[in-house]
Amino acid sequence: MSEEFLQAGLGFGAMLLLIVLRAPVGLAMLLVGAVGYQQIVGLDVLLNYLKATPYHLFASYTLSVIPLFILMGAIAERGGLARDLFTAAQALVGTRRGGLAIGVIGACAAFGAVCGSSVATTATFARAALPELRRYGYAPGLATGTIAVGGTLGILIPPSVILVVYAISTEQNIAKLFMAALIPGLLATLSYVIAIMIQARLRPDLMPPAPAMSGAEKRQALLRVLPVLSIAVAVIGGIYGGIFTPTESAAVGVMATLAVALARRSLGLAGLVAALRGTAETTAMIFAILLGAEVFNAFLALTQAPDLLALWIAEQSLPAYGVLALLLASYLVLGAVMDELAMILLTLPVFFPVVTALDFGLGPEETAIWFGVLVLIVVGIGLTAPPIGLNVFVVAGLARDVPMGRIYRGVLPYLAMDLLRLLTCAAFPALSLLLVRWLG
Repeated sequence: MSEEFLQAGLGFGAMLLLIVLRAPVGLAMLLVGAVGYQQIVGLDVLLNYLKATPYHLFASYTLSVIPLFILMGAIAERGGLARDLFTAAQALVGTRRGGLAIGVIGACAAFGAVCGSSVATTATFARAALPELRRYGYAPGLATGTIAVGGTLGILIPPSVILVVYAISTEQNIAKLFMAALIPGLLATLSYVIAIMIQARLRPDLMPPAPAMSGAEKRQALLRVLPVLSIAVAVIGGIYGGIFTPTESAAVGVMATLAVALARRSLGLAGLVAALRGTAETTAMIFAILLGAEVFNAFLALTQAPDLLALWIAEQSLPAYGVLALLLASYLVLGAVMDELAMILLTLPVFFPVVTALDFGLGPEETAIWFGVLVLIVVGIGLTAPPIGLNVFVVAGLARDVPMGRIYRGVLPYLAMDLLRLLTCAAFPALSLLLVRWLG
C-alpha cells in the first residue's frame, strides 16, 4: 500500500510543482499522468492509450453542451443584455440603501441563468455595474466584493458548466443536477441579499441610496429586460419540463440570445467574432483540462491509490456525515489554492466512490446528485476565498485602484453566508432533492 501511495503522492507533487511554475493546468496533469502511466505499464501501452482516449473523450455528444452554454453567455455579454438586467434591478430596488448592491446580486442571478460561467459573470458585471456603484458613492471594498460573490451565481444558478463536468465525470443525469442546484442557488441569492441588508443597517455610510428613476424610465428598463428573462425561463423551463435535452436547450438559448442582440442592434460583426473567439478559447481550456485529468486519473487508477484510500476510510468506522465533513473541508482547502475545474476532476475519482458507499438514507442516484450540489457550493466558495479566489482576481484586474486585501474584506460577510448555506444543504439533503423528486 505504501508503494502505491508513494507513486500517487509523487505524481501529485510533480503536478502541483508544474502548476506553481505557471504551467497550464491541463498540460501539467497530462504530462505527469503520461509519465506516471508509462513508468507503470510501459511506453507502448501508453501510446495505445493516448491514441484512443482523446477521440472517445471528445466524441461524447454530452460535451457539446459546454461550448453552447459558454457561447450563450458570451453573446449575452457582448450584446449588452447584462447591462439591461442591472438597469432593471436598479429601477426596482436602487432607491433603498444598499439597493444597488442588491441589484447586482439579482442581475447576476438572472444572468447566471443564461451564462453558466462564474468568471464571465464576474467580468461582465465588473464592467457593467462597478462604474454605477462608484458613481453613487459605494465603498470600494463593498462594491468589488459584491461583484466578486455575485459572479459565483453564474455557476450556482443552472445552467452550470461545472455541473455539466461533474455529470459527465460521474455519469449522472445533467437535467436532474440542474434541478437539484436551483433551490440552493436561489438560497445563495437570498443569503447575499440578507448580508447586504445587515451591512446596510450596521454601516449605512458604505452604501448610499441611488436617486429614483422616473416612471417612464422604470417602464423602459423593465420592458428591455423581458427578452432576457424569457430566454432564461425557456432554457431552464425547457430542461425541467422535459421539452429539451440540456444540449437542445443550450442551442435554443444561443439562437434566442443572438436574435435578441441582433434585433436590438447591440451586437455587430466584431462583437459576434469576439464572442466566438472567446468561446473557442474557453472551450479549448476546459477540454485541455478534461484530457489532462483523464490521463492523470488513469495513472492514479493504475496505482490503485484511490481504491485503497476509499477502503482505508471505510475501515475507520467514521459516521457518514463525519466522512462528508472531512471531504468538504478538503475541498475548501483545495479550492482556495487550486483551479476549481482541475480540483473537481482530480478529486472525484477518490471522493465520489467514498461518498456513494456511505449510508445517508438516500438512494445511490440521490446521493450522487446531492453530493454534486455540495461540490458546486464549495467550488463557489473557492472562487472568492483567499488566497487565490479567481473571481477576486478578475475584479482586481478591472478595478486596479482597489487593493486586493480590501476586496477580500468586502467578500468576508458573503463567505460567512456561504458557509452557513453549505452546512444547511449538507444537513438537509431534501433542499437539493425536492425538485428532482417532484419533476424527475
